[in-house]
Amino acid sequence: MTASSGLLAQPFVRRDPVPAAPPPALVGGPVAWIRRNLFSSLTSTALTLAAVLLLALILPPLLRFLVFDAVWTGENRDACRPEVLGRPVGACWAFVANKINYFVYGSYPIEARWRADVFFALLAFGLAWMLWLDAPRRDLGAAYFFVVFPLASYALLAGVPALGLPAVPTSLWGGMLVTIVVSLVGIVVSLPFGVLLALGRRSRLPVVRLVCVIFIEFWRGVPLITVLFMANVMLPLFLPGDVTVDRLVRPLVGIALFSSAYMAEIVRGGLQAMPRGQFEGAMSLGLGPWLTMRLVILPQALRIVIPGIVNSYIALFKDTTLVSIVGIFDFIRTIESARVDPNWAAPTVSVTGYAFAALFYFLFCFGMSRYSRFVERRLSASHAR
Repeated sequence: MTASSGLLAQPFVRRDPVPAAPPPALVGGPVAWIRRNLFSSLTSTALTLAAVLLLALILPPLLRFLVFDAVWTGENRDACRPEVLGRPVGACWAFVANKINYFVYGSYPIEARWRADVFFALLAFGLAWMLWLDAPRRDLGAAYFFVVFPLASYALLAGVPALGLPAVPTSLWGGMLVTIVVSLVGIVVSLPFGVLLALGRRSRLPVVRLVCVIFIEFWRGVPLITVLFMANVMLPLFLPGDVTVDRLVRPLVGIALFSSAYMAEIVRGGLQAMPRGQFEGAMSLGLGPWLTMRLVILPQALRIVIPGIVNSYIALFKDTTLVSIVGIFDFIRTIESARVDPNWAAPTVSVTGYAFAALFYFLFCFGMSRYSRFVERRLSASHAR
């Protein structure tokens, strides 16, 4: 054996790992993703081309109206009238900018709007604490969101004269403030109350089960608009003459009960999906019925029905627009009131107002949808491990 062959026979161990090579273009990367998701078959290719054609027909005029031909600044209707500008006029965003405070607060007193701003800040803090899955002491976050925050919000918005906060009647509340308050009450109340109703419907006690079934079926069998009319018009007729209920509290109670009935059926679906082995395994560990339900069954059942829960929340958030029918000055009602202002009598003002409302609802609903998908992926990954 020569010296050179001896050198070649020496063992060699690499100390640093070899960096991974990128996948071939046809296996990974944007080209592979496009082929796999958009052009994987004749049907997929046809649908992709049809979607591209539809976007080509819709997007240019939409962008032209919303962006390129839009008017962004102005003080009155002259800013959005084509005969004044001498060109086509798209969306009148100057109208939205001029009315934005009205859209947010309604007729809430200007000198007290800082209280609404504090309410929004407290809401953002509570949501961040609850939605951050790795947040510290989320048990305290739940106590803050479900107990401290509602009490503080009522004191801020309604006022407590003894604490130096003058009372603000709910007839002056309006805009996004009312929309968020109404939807938030329905969301906060519906989940815990819906869980109790779902457990009661599965109870072995006939009286409890019957009461829960009657409650759920009654509220699910009545349209929401009927519930709002009943709460706003008929409820005072059943009360003594010296007892009154605030005009905003009436639809809040109706929406909370209505959404709780639907949430109960969603949670019951998750409970029914749990295999019998989960109950038997918990009992074999010595857990009683309540501990079994709280520690083993409910967490898994709620994880299963996350899409249904979020879908119910999205529907509830959009259905809050119905409160305008019973005289509540919500976000949609402020837009309808502002668009008939003679100082802003321009051709595209109404369309712009409703486009702004559509954008508002889309951002909130899309955000809830994306967060639910994130939670699903996170819980599915942790469950797989």
